[in-house]
Amino acid sequence: MARISYIDEKDHPELAELIAKIRGGRRGRLLNPYRMLLHSPEVANSWFEHVGAVRWKVTLDGQSRELVTLRVAILNGVDYVVKAHVPVYTGPEGLTLEQCDAIADWRGSALFNDRQRAVLAYADAMTRDVVVPEAVFAELKRHFDERQIVELTVLIGTYNMHTRVLRALEVDPQPADS
Repeated sequence: MARISYIDEKDHPELAELIAKIRGGRRGRLLNPYRMLLHSPEVANSWFEHVGAVRWKVTLDGQSRELVTLRVAILNGVDYVVKAHVPVYTGPEGLTLEQCDAIADWRGSALFNDRQRAVLAYADAMTRDVVVPEAVFAELKRHFDERQIVELTVLIGTYNMHTRVLRALEVDPQPADS
């Protein structure tokens, strides 16, 4: 059960413009994290803008985005993100359900190519250790240009923030009908 109440939009007409903006960017849905973040409208707005930018306004390929999103969620124990992304976002990006299931033990799986392994190793280092070993970074540079590395780094950092906020506040899973 969530530790902070969810904002009911009908009780907050002053938030109508921001809620409409969030709904428009979320295909009409007002997800539980936003319903909670709306306690602080400026934070909700900045969160929405930031997450939108690091996910959709980048040159980084969709498979890499989804791999790190899932890996960070798994490492931080946040099923909410895994359930929200598989298969809705992962499928269109070309990740199979088998690959999504294997991300938890990706090192022991033959389902990932060298580029995907570099991404997963980078996500592991940034999430678990913070300090990225030179060998991990060198392998990443073999597969990505500097802009993509910046985008990937910020995405991993963002999903570490995202998952840790969801976990700390115990945000409830999204109901199937929302």
